[in-house]
Amino acid sequence: MEAFYTLQGEGAHQGKAAYFIRLGGCDVGCHWCDVKESWDASQHPQKSVSEIVEEASQHPARLIVITGGEPLMYDLTELTHNLKQSGFTVNIETSGAYPLSGELDWICFSPKKFKAPLPEIYQQAHELKIIIYNKSDFRWAEQFAEKMNPQCQLFLQPEWSVAEKVLPQIIEYVKQNPQWRVSLQTHKFLHIP
Repeated sequence: MEAFYTLQGEGAHQGKAAYFIRLGGCDVGCHWCDVKESWDASQHPQKSVSEIVEEASQHPARLIVITGGEPLMYDLTELTHNLKQSGFTVNIETSGAYPLSGELDWICFSPKKFKAPLPEIYQQAHELKIIIYNKSDFRWAEQFAEKMNPQCQLFLQPEWSVAEKVLPQIIEYVKQNPQWRVSLQTHKFLHIP
């Protein structure tokens, strides 16, 4: 769908310069998705792996974030292999609804209620990021936290449209459950892509 150079705005790598590769196509369908234009892959031009790597190489940072839509709808083997060969660290943001593929250095697992994740993600994810939209999401978050590998970092992130309402709840929850951390969409506060 698009690619751009910016700062990672959220999660464990927040604040790092990164080249984002947003793949078109998603069938998870979150009603609060902020990139619904990514859902229909046919609306976006295709690029070759070599073009993508060449464009990424024009920027000084060597951190790639593959996101979507849902990027694991595709086999990422060729893309990630070529990025790694060009010296990049490759992170992915996924709902976990499709099989893992490719050479991935960091897996941010952000499950969605609209399509269940595959069990393989629990032991391989480095980061669990749960979007909090309402109070019941805390209970839902704990159901995933129980299944994650012990090294997985746990994040609660307010859904942007209700952030003012749910952020105080998240703060109190993290104070009572310090295994969790707060993730904010700092790129939205900073008005950067």
